[in-house]
Amino acid sequence: MKLPKYPLEQLMLIKKKRLDEAEKKLKEAKELLENEKKTLKALEDEAQKTLDHKMEKVKQLDEEMDEGTTSDKIEVAKKYLETVEEDLVRKKRKVEAQVPKVEAAKKHVEESRQNMLKKQQDVEKLNIHRKEWEKEAKYEIRQKEAIEQDEIGTAKYTSLKREQKAHEEYIKKQKKRKG
Repeated sequence: MKLPKYPLEQLMLIKKKRLDEAEKKLKEAKELLENEKKTLKALEDEAQKTLDHKMEKVKQLDEEMDEGTTSDKIEVAKKYLETVEEDLVRKKRKVEAQVPKVEAAKKHVEESRQNMLKKQQDVEKLNIHRKEWEKEAKYEIRQKEAIEQDEIGTAKYTSLKREQKAHEEYIKKQKKRKG
């Protein structure tokens, strides 16, 4: 006898589809986080380059002042350093603005991971339920088959007894006629 269709098959398909969607969202969230981290790293590198450039120019100015230079050159160098400092401040602000984006992306990854784990648990619970249901269904089928076999055996036995009785009566009638 064949197992009947699992009654929660549609629900199982829906739960698996939701799990697939949750896994896809987690993957997308991780990709977004990586992109945000790369952006942050690039901004930090740019800020560091600007800081290094500033430090180099400050050192250069100090050396020129030690050697003795004109006030015009010093004034030009100071103006240039102010421009570099403004550029550095802008770049540091960009870094500071990127940090919350990275944190938000991390939070999104964690939320997506938790959601995916919940969907995995839902699917696993249904798988366990299905196994238990199949076990029950197989047991019921075996019981029905045993009852059917018992009924078939009883019917055969009864039929054989009737045939034997009919045969015995036939033999008795034959003996009476001869006798």
